Amino acid sequence: MNNWNMKRIFCLLTILFCTLFAFNASAQEERDSPRRGEGISVFLERNKRPGRAYYKEFLELNKKLLKGKEELRLGVKYVLPPLSKPVGNGKKTINEPLFGKALASVKVTSNRLQGACFYVVSGHGGPDPGAIGRIGKIELHEDEYAYDVALRLARNLMQEGAEVRIIIQDAKDGIRDDKYLSNSKRETCMGAPIPLNQVARLRQRCAKINEFYKKDRKNYKYCRAIFLHVDSRSKSHQTDVFFYHSKSKPDSKRLAKTMKKTFESKYDKHQPNRGFTGTVSARNLYVLANTSPASVFVELGNIQNTFDQRRFVISSNRQALAKWMMEGFITDYKKAK
Repeated sequence: MNNWNMKRIFCLLTILFCTLFAFNASAQEERDSPRRGEGISVFLERNKRPGRAYYKEFLELNKKLLKGKEELRLGVKYVLPPLSKPVGNGKKTINEPLFGKALASVKVTSNRLQGACFYVVSGHGGPDPGAIGRIGKIELHEDEYAYDVALRLARNLMQEGAEVRIIIQDAKDGIRDDKYLSNSKRETCMGAPIPLNQVARLRQRCAKINEFYKKDRKNYKYCRAIFLHVDSRSKSHQTDVFFYHSKSKPDSKRLAKTMKKTFESKYDKHQPNRGFTGTVSARNLYVLANTSPASVFVELGNIQNTFDQRRFVISSNRQALAKWMMEGFITDYKKAK
């Protein structure tokens, strides 16, 4: 076989390979047209692609086809983002370094909170440690324990398929199982330094939530904020977890009541003879009055009381608090549908 024939065969094989490759890529690319009245988030949910990550990828893939910036046109076939590759048993995983190396990989095990978005905010932080309790010579700082519960709650919500915005962040701490959590001033409001002035500090976190909510409300059916604190009362004053809601938002009141009922049922199950004395009440707190999404403010107990301190210093108790609040959110989400 001469050189000319060899070159011709090589060219034919190259053309055939390129054709097959192009056909395969085209076959793998999924497209669909929107139905009348569908926005991007509803369109993506119908195509089993809910959540912010798919939304952002869709905008990037279809920026030349969209009417304006984020508006669909009837009759146009849009490119759908590739579905997340399943991991292990078919569930996707999320990487969140804030949880620490051991727990950064979060496997989504349920879709019970799919379509929901949460803003999880631990109290104080940065230059303000909040309330300080003591066990002997050891100090217990409110911001550290509230932050650990906040991270645990955020991770639980992610496992249930929710989108979660962790508003107050510490790049180093992660979820800790220590009994006594060391204090630091590293916390930020999503990267921004936390002001020492109380009003400025509260205004900052409310503004961050409202900034997200302005976009999230278009993509998620259910958006809620939760503010986690530890109270400081006289050492003899034992308290259960109690919940505050906005005076002007019915959804906030329903959420607070749902949380309380969830905790009551858990105490009835795990400590049947103890009872639960936590309360629900309306408060004109700055964060409840100035956040756009419905919110709940949770006081986890009295950091000065010896009995209440066990609720914070034992890591399994912190995990239980996070789990029960997550279950409260699931119940409230069902009610909102």
